[in-house]
Amino acid sequence: MITTQEITKIREQVRAWHAKGETVAFVPTMGNLHLGHITLVKEAVKRADHVVASIFINPMQFGQNEDLDAYPRTLAADQLALTDAGAELLFTPTPKIIYPKGMEQQTYVEVPKIGDELCGASRPGHFRGVATIVCKLFNIVQPDVALFGKKDFQQLLVIKTMVEDLSMPIEIIGVETIREESGLAMSSRNGYLNQSQKMRAATLKQVMDTMSAEIQSGQSIVDVIAKAQAKLIEAGFKPDYLEVRSSTDLSPARAEQQALVIVAAAYMGTTRLIDNLCFER
Repeated sequence: MITTQEITKIREQVRAWHAKGETVAFVPTMGNLHLGHITLVKEAVKRADHVVASIFINPMQFGQNEDLDAYPRTLAADQLALTDAGAELLFTPTPKIIYPKGMEQQTYVEVPKIGDELCGASRPGHFRGVATIVCKLFNIVQPDVALFGKKDFQQLLVIKTMVEDLSMPIEIIGVETIREESGLAMSSRNGYLNQSQKMRAATLKQVMDTMSAEIQSGQSIVDVIAKAQAKLIEAGFKPDYLEVRSSTDLSPARAEQQALVIVAAAYMGTTRLIDNLCFER
């Protein structure tokens, strides 16, 4: 696998592949890779002739009091994992390369409404940072297909909306969430949890499973959410939000809608975890 910080090298290699009629899949990451990331790369290998990955801890999507400096940097281990999974090209730019004029003077991309609620409300500016960096990376790599995990469900819809609205010729594929044996969704932030917190954090998936079953049985969504929040608090969580939305556009669930998603964000100690569960009513 070739690793480079140079935009020109990425473009030259992808251009050479495209000139031969070969397709390119792209997996953008912030590094500290786990099985969820590797699953994206392995799925990308099935979808295209060549796979490009990126590792960039994007300062634009972190808030003032968030864990940018503490975010784990594990480049050597990540390179080995990406090579084993089938990636051929890795882009590892610095903030200076991505934002040469500084973030204050950076043109940005913003996806209204869908990026303003839920995590967007709790983390103002977060999805502006996500949309901007993904747009920049798409313009640098120019892939045919890009893969993202469904664990970050709102992020996936923000990116899909951006690609559609800006007429980008890129297919966006969501890949199912990879979970630990306990049911806890794999996340780089799980490393911040101690053993006791990690065991209790598995309650989040259990609560969502119960919610979907209760809603499917005809129980009131309002009542189901109230019971679920109480269970999360009992397990040691501090809920940020727990809602049932349309799985197509994250609009509030209406009585006639069948395709729904439970979206949740909650703190276990100081660690903010997110998860979701799609189901049919």
